Amino acid sequence: MSPHETPGSAGTDPQREPAPGTVPERRQVTVRRAPKYVPFLILGGLVGVIVAAVLAYTLPGDASYDSGSVFGFFMVLCAAGGVILGAVAALVLDRMSVRRAERAVVEPVPDSAPETPEADGGNRA
Repeated sequence: MSPHETPGSAGTDPQREPAPGTVPERRQVTVRRAPKYVPFLILGGLVGVIVAAVLAYTLPGDASYDSGSVFGFFMVLCAAGGVILGAVAALVLDRMSVRRAERAVVEPVPDSAPETPEADGGNRA
């Protein structure tokens, strides 16, 4: 922290703020659409549970094992695999979004005063 900064103003320098009549500073930013990872993980887990139910209840199995216990065993394995596949899908989509990223130029917009009822002559429709 420099000597002229206060603890609450880290990163702001009052000496560097633009004067009221100057041209606003333009910045170049990168804009991209990145996927949210949590929905992919949840969807992968749900698909894994559905696959486990299909495996446990539709395929013929050994009579010595209960269908519920077979479902529980397959649910753990298939849900974990589904979560991993969902994460891989999100990572692939994230890498694709980096390639499709676009550059944009932005500049700050001055704050405008809120409209008051007197500004429009007091007439309301």
